[in-house]
Amino acid sequence: MHVAVVGAGPAGLLLSLLAKRRNPGWRVTVIEQNSADATYGYGVVFSEKALGFLESSEPGLLSVLTAAMQHWPIQRIVHRDERVDIDGNGFSAIGRLELLRVLQGLCVEAGVSIEYERSLESPEALGRPDLVVGADGANSVVRRSLESEFQPSIEHLTNRFAWYGTSKEFDCLTLTFRENEHGAFVAHHYRHGPGMSTFVVECDAGTWKRAELDRKSDAESRAYCERVFAPDLEGHPLVSNKSTWRRFALLSNRRWFSGNCVLIGDALRTVHFSIGSGTRLALEDAIALDAAFGAAGEDVQAALAAFERARRPIVEKLLAAANASSYWYERFVDRMSDEPWQLAYDYMIRSGRMTDERLRQLSPKFMARVDLARSGRASRRGTA
Repeated sequence: MHVAVVGAGPAGLLLSLLAKRRNPGWRVTVIEQNSADATYGYGVVFSEKALGFLESSEPGLLSVLTAAMQHWPIQRIVHRDERVDIDGNGFSAIGRLELLRVLQGLCVEAGVSIEYERSLESPEALGRPDLVVGADGANSVVRRSLESEFQPSIEHLTNRFAWYGTSKEFDCLTLTFRENEHGAFVAHHYRHGPGMSTFVVECDAGTWKRAELDRKSDAESRAYCERVFAPDLEGHPLVSNKSTWRRFALLSNRRWFSGNCVLIGDALRTVHFSIGSGTRLALEDAIALDAAFGAAGEDVQAALAAFERARRPIVEKLLAAANASSYWYERFVDRMSDEPWQLAYDYMIRSGRMTDERLRQLSPKFMARVDLARSGRASRRGTA
């Protein structure tokens, strides 16, 4: 059986590795338009224990990644220069390129063929593989070539964001809110390796226009953001890697497969970066698709149908939470007048799934601070 995987990101590489290990006689080929060391962005972040799904399917990979990752047990919100730590909200991170290199090495050892710097106009250029996997990201060639079959839906958010890196090492995953004469900004930042952190800057469309970021060059944009977040960067520069200002696209597809073509990862659906689950979902897609073929053998249609049945309910639940999170950021300007603890609390309940009771179990120190602040406000109202 010939499996052609389009896209050498985490999802495509992990699926190729698992498929080749399960079926050594299969011909597994990965086609990637970029070079082996090309990647967009800097770090990949996972919520605490988010990689636990690798424990049974790929324990060796889990061990390697765990050893290479940066770990921290809290998340931090910075507003008006005040830090609000949220305990019980741990994360891990790794450089995206380091993650890809680990997977590349394992694929080569397993006998997977990877063809870099090969662009496709359509899957027809692949010949007649038994299975075509579109793991080629949000701008998927596989999806576009069968758009009428997959029936994608795309919603572009209004906020603008730019994905930078910096040599400043941050203590933990942090959201830092800043204001200037042009409007409000938020930075999502975390260290993803020794001496390197990811630093994503986001602002609403009005702020972006008033700051003339639509007209600035890459160097000018970086210099502007360095000024906005000077107290946080402490003299460290921002580093660019295709760091153009973008609008996030919320993508989903009505159908997950057509004929012998199936989508996984960002080609199938995008997950807003604010919940740290995009790469996790992509890797889980790969594992689920491999498991479906493990049960169905070489019956492609049965395997693809089983894959969608198993994954769709899980994915749709997480997508609802991710979309709710993205909409919170679309309105974060409205929260800038909040006290730091208020903004942090509103952030924590943004998905609609978090109750006070659950927060008290998950983050007792944080909720003790919230309860104390609430009682203080109630006392002040009572004496007014």
